[in-house]
Order: sequence, then C-alpha cells, then structure tokens
Amino acid sequence: MAGERWLIAGLGNPGPDYAANRHNLGFMVADLLADRMGVGFRRARQQVLAASGKLAGHAVILAKPLSYMNLSGGPVASVGGYYKIPAGQIIVVHDEIDLPFGTIRLKRGGGDGGHNGVKSVTSALRTSDFFRVRVGVGRPAGRRDAARHVLDDFTKAERKELPLLIERAADAVEALLDRGLAAAQNEFHSTSA
Repeated sequence: MAGERWLIAGLGNPGPDYAANRHNLGFMVADLLADRMGVGFRRARQQVLAASGKLAGHAVILAKPLSYMNLSGGPVASVGGYYKIPAGQIIVVHDEIDLPFGTIRLKRGGGDGGHNGVKSVTSALRTSDFFRVRVGVGRPAGRRDAARHVLDDFTKAERKELPLLIERAADAVEALLDRGLAAAQNEFHSTSA
C-alpha cells in the first residue's frame, strides 16, 4: 500500500577489500537504488549506512549494514525498530550461490539457504517473514569452497554482465514495491539476464 515506509537492506561487507566481491551484490544494488532516488548514504544509528527517500511511490529507508555479512541482522533490526517498520515491509537484497549467475528470484519468508547474512537477519528480527531479492552468483566450480567463492571478485566475463544484473535486481525491488510479490515474481522469474 502506498504511503507505508519500507526498509530495503542490501547485504555485503564494508571496506574496499570487499567492494567488488560476489558477496557485495546487495550493496551494489542498494547503491544503484540510492542513485535512482537521488540520495546519498550517511552513517546512521550504529553500524549502518542509511539513505531515505521515495521509490515506486513509497517512503523507503535504504540500509547497508557495516557489521560484516555474518552480523547483518543487528543493524537491520536496529533501523527497522527505530522507524517502526515491521518485518513484512523489509526487503533484503543478497547474493545467492544456489542460483545461476544472472538469475533473480523474489520470495517472502522461508529458510536462509545457508546464507549467513540472511540467517543473521532472521535471528535479529526473530522472524523469517521478510522479503528477499536473491541475486544469483552461481556455485563454485569443482570442489572449490563456497565461502571463498563469494568472497572473490566477479570474473571478467561476469563483470561484463554485472551492470545489467544490478539494474535488473534494482528493477525487481521497485516492482515488488510497486506491484507486489506475485506480479514481481511473474516478471522476474520468467526471464534471466
């Protein structure tokens, strides 16, 4: 419903060493959404960068937790609590190794799929009843460690596709706000980059 405030949390790890990692896709999408809104991030509350404005006709708070991925939940819950935003109006944008690179999936609730950032948010909110925009980064080849995979930068081939993927993920967030989950799923689940 228009007029309700939403919290959009892009998950990632702070600092230049992590900036181009697969695990930082949530930050990349949040940065693009801030650009679209014409706003900049500022340090707000503890361990979070935040920006506020309008997106798809809704008042939104964009948040980038600065606590590292595994501890993202505390800052997300802090911002949500401060603005009295219920879990059902929180969208978490994150990388997803269980989806092929370039795939976007939206859902509400459910498990964390082994994603430590999502696990932390679920724990801090004491519910899994929030929206997720899951952005596929694919599984590592062979026996390569998944944790290492998400902390590596995108390959040269992936970097060519990355701007479009970030654009589409930001579009998915706006579609979710504007038209609801089912319509956004219909649009984004039927296509890939």
